[in-house]
Amino acid sequence: MYKKIYTFDTTLRDGEQTPGVNLNQKEKVEIALQLERLGIDIIEAGFAAASPGDLNAVRAVAKAVNEPIVVSLARTNKEDIDAAVKAFEGIKNVGIHIFIATSPIHMEKKLNLTEEQVISKSIEAVRYARQFFDHIEFSFEDSTRSDMNFLCSISEKVIEAGAKVLNYPDTVGYTTPWEYSERFKILKNRVEGIDKVILSCHCHNDLGMATVNSLAAIEAGVTQVEGCLNGIGERAGNAPLEEVALALETRYDYFRKRTTMNLKEIAKTSKLVSRLTAMPISATKPIIGDNAFAHESGIHQDGVLKDKETYEIMKPETVGLKESSLILGKLSGRHALRGKLAELGYSLSDEELSFVFKKFKDLADRKKQVLDEDIITLLDKEITNEIEYYKLKALYISYSTPEQPYASVQLLDKYELVQEEGAYGNGAVDAIFNAIDKIIDLNIELLDYKILSVTKGKDAQGEVYVQIKNEEAVSQGRGISIDILEASAYAYIMAVNRIKNKIEQNVTL
Repeated sequence: MYKKIYTFDTTLRDGEQTPGVNLNQKEKVEIALQLERLGIDIIEAGFAAASPGDLNAVRAVAKAVNEPIVVSLARTNKEDIDAAVKAFEGIKNVGIHIFIATSPIHMEKKLNLTEEQVISKSIEAVRYARQFFDHIEFSFEDSTRSDMNFLCSISEKVIEAGAKVLNYPDTVGYTTPWEYSERFKILKNRVEGIDKVILSCHCHNDLGMATVNSLAAIEAGVTQVEGCLNGIGERAGNAPLEEVALALETRYDYFRKRTTMNLKEIAKTSKLVSRLTAMPISATKPIIGDNAFAHESGIHQDGVLKDKETYEIMKPETVGLKESSLILGKLSGRHALRGKLAELGYSLSDEELSFVFKKFKDLADRKKQVLDEDIITLLDKEITNEIEYYKLKALYISYSTPEQPYASVQLLDKYELVQEEGAYGNGAVDAIFNAIDKIIDLNIELLDYKILSVTKGKDAQGEVYVQIKNEEAVSQGRGISIDILEASAYAYIMAVNRIKNKIEQNVTL
């Protein structure tokens, strides 16, 4: 039987303190419900004493969820505790999270209190809170810069007063894994009664060590880990809970501990938090970044195609993603290109693959990432060795109701000479096609015209598919652009070029 690590999510409190983030009550409830589906044990819903709005949001979250314990943050004063009591009135499965600073610089510069006064206020606050709450967590702010003797002393006092969880935050992301682990070992050896409470860690990421510090604390015997989804929070953020959970799961052979989070809900929760906080996720973010399960290096792609475990220590399905992806670029090899071609429905001989691979490398040198549509266009042009009889140089549209649209089109012929014509049409697309027809001097019949969205958003790329016919042949073409009229011109010109190849070179279409 594995040892459970409890998860304390503070996305709605510490996460909301991220500069620029401001969640309303509805958004907090939406995130809380998803955190419940994720399997979070404790949700810190906010700081009830901060404002009437925060108090109402804390209450709304507590009423919305059933399984997690919901807590409110409070300082060591009666007013803060009373605000939490008011927020949770009539609601079960709730608690309070009381904190005070214990480092010399905080006590002297921020609180203007002595060690004795800090201990006195802490005892008084915990005793007062016991009248209303069974679940009381006490945090020693800036614990990693606190004197160890004082930390042991105050820990014993708050345990005696009735605290059930002791949290030792690395508030400014100052400590190292070795120091943090050693502190917990000292506390466990020297603090009387510490075996009767839950020990918790809360790490910030100022030096990029929030996740590893959390894991070091767990290895030292801590059974609760605190953090935020996506690692958001003050300054450089908090420990990302998804990273800690996946580290424990992936390296269970080492830690022999794990959370009870529903890992398949991680991707969905991460995207929700990103959307509602307007905090984009870095492509290289572990676990949930776009590149977390993507491979571009040819050596890596070759390995992954043979066995995913060569370069993937986790399965994307574990966190709720569909599959890993091979990103085609200048570092990609033949194996990856052949796999992509098969995915797109193309079956090439070795000779054809060699020809296309060379053209693909030329294209990859000019583009950071080669998309599916780039591959399709490349094949349409190269695998049949087609000649580009015409290329679009410029397109001008004039359209004002109720006048007919007018299109002026400039094409470069195969000799790089500019051919220009203009024409009216029943619509802008019809006018473009009519102008092109004047240049190519062929009798063309439009059989089919379709528009598809390739990407999402207002700046989405549109794909146009056309099928045309003349006396000699039927041909099709594709065009892609964020301007659908431009895409239409590209598609029509591609189809015309294929007709010309059929007529003049007897190329099979």
